[in-house]
Amino acid sequence: MAEERGDAGASVRVETTSDTRESADDLARSVVDRNLVACAQVEAAITSYYRWEGEICADQEWRVVMKTPRDRLPDLVEHLRSVHRYEVPEIIAVPIEGGNPAYLDWLVEETRP
Repeated sequence: MAEERGDAGASVRVETTSDTRESADDLARSVVDRNLVACAQVEAAITSYYRWEGEICADQEWRVVMKTPRDRLPDLVEHLRSVHRYEVPEIIAVPIEGGNPAYLDWLVEETRP
């Protein structure tokens, strides 16, 4: 079945972060609701260290991990950029190289209108 998925079958894991649990939950719900991802997980609070406008910052954030077929990635990125509270949100996609074929098929099925 994986061969039949074509480009849609090439899946990615996408991550973003948010400044509050509520905002992270809202992002997760919005991408699942729009069929942009099959699954979104909000992880417990993390501390992010980064440089912003010349200053080193350390802030509490919540990571949102999403799984989607590669062909849905442009729409997902566009949506996240339009609704995210950050001026420059982290949106990073990493290829999924393998896994449970039934789960990977489900990723495709759940992201079709």
